[in-house]
Amino acid sequence: MRSMTGPPLPTEPWLRGTHSNVAAVPRATIHAFEQAAEDVATWCAELTNTELNATPYGLPSIAFQLRHIAGSLDRLLTYAEGHALTAQQLAALQSERGLEVSRDELFETFAKVLALSSDRARKLGATAATLQEARTVGRKNLPTTIAGLLVHVAEHTQRHVGQTITTAKILLAQRDE
Repeated sequence: MRSMTGPPLPTEPWLRGTHSNVAAVPRATIHAFEQAAEDVATWCAELTNTELNATPYGLPSIAFQLRHIAGSLDRLLTYAEGHALTAQQLAALQSERGLEVSRDELFETFAKVLALSSDRARKLGATAATLQEARTVGRKNLPTTIAGLLVHVAEHTQRHVGQTITTAKILLAQRDE
């Protein structure tokens, strides 16, 4: 693993033996959030505010990707907690492609949301029985379970982090042109 802030970590989060007191599904979700934080720090720490908001070749900006991860985590974990989305959450969804934000604000918000989401995942998976509780998603009330939502938030986060890394690599390569 490439590190810009210190020596490389010995392994990926899921191989470090952490969170052993947490059930497997929420533990994997927490590890996905830790991996997301590390990957964003590794690939985006050197990018300027302009680069973070750039849309090279029409790709969504890194700022959008990080805002979308934050918003989707909040929305999906709200469903996992058995609640409907609030008007504020729906309005936030519409603003994810919004105005430019400063790099410091972007990274600070992203870190806070990942930490809060880890806490929420830990609470949701307190027992194995809890993970099988039925939940619904969206206006159509599509059926799932708490475990299904936790797996989805982990893979959805990683999917958008992958897009973030690709965009960051393009932006870094453009510096050399």
